[in-house]
Amino acid sequence: MKKLVIPIILIAFSLMAMKADKSAYQIYNIKGKKVSYAKLFKQAVEADVVLFGELHNNPICHWLQLELTADLFKEKGDQLVLGAEMFERDGQLILDEYIDGEISTRSFESQARLWPNYETDYKPLIEFAKENSIPFIATNIPRRYASIVFGKGFEGLDELGDHAKMFFPPLPIPYDPSLPGYQAMLEMGEGMGGHGSDNFPKAQAIKDASMAYFILENLDEGQVFVHYHGTYHSNNFEGIVWYLNAYRPGLKIMTIGSVEQASLDALEEENDSIADFMLVIPESMTKTH
Repeated sequence: MKKLVIPIILIAFSLMAMKADKSAYQIYNIKGKKVSYAKLFKQAVEADVVLFGELHNNPICHWLQLELTADLFKEKGDQLVLGAEMFERDGQLILDEYIDGEISTRSFESQARLWPNYETDYKPLIEFAKENSIPFIATNIPRRYASIVFGKGFEGLDELGDHAKMFFPPLPIPYDPSLPGYQAMLEMGEGMGGHGSDNFPKAQAIKDASMAYFILENLDEGQVFVHYHGTYHSNNFEGIVWYLNAYRPGLKIMTIGSVEQASLDALEEENDSIADFMLVIPESMTKTH
């Protein structure tokens, strides 16, 4: 009987240990198979553009963005370029001045039109870029011009002066309204009463186009450009990916999507094939804001 006691105790402890193991994330590849961070990193090093789609209020997304950025800097050095949706194109000058150490933190943070969650989520990336003299590109169209597209369509941009047109891609803007992501937004607009519904996906598209265009404007041969944005902007290889391919075919683009699930044990069917790599996070994860 004593011989049975020890194995039973060991099994009990083993089960308790398994229950206590709380993973904060799991990475899946495009085939829905669990993969290591090392696998993701290896592909990122070989890419021209890494599109890191985040959940804006998820701390694991922001932590892994910083970890990946630091690891890529160790590998690529001055061949690394960073950029983000969270900074609008007309704010590039003040962003450059801060990265270059020409203005104070107080001046930058009071004048740069920062997102409310900048302190917790994006400041670590900006500070890392500043400390290591890494270019950081403001890629998004100024929101006032995206609002014009929502109200008047792309045609509204024709009415702007030449100086304003420096902050978004050359007109006319390529656009494929049949892309599923834009179709979903069209249906969403119709569900809101139909006001401006045709222009709702166009307002999204002008952001995607601008981010893609300014990524390419700041990408030289041999560099890796890591871009941070809401995951919807690159999910299903649409959005920014579509515009990158439209503006410069043949790029090596790697996408990272983010999603929350009740369980990390398997990638849910609805999240399958959304990106080259899916960062799956427990839906119980605490939020940054």
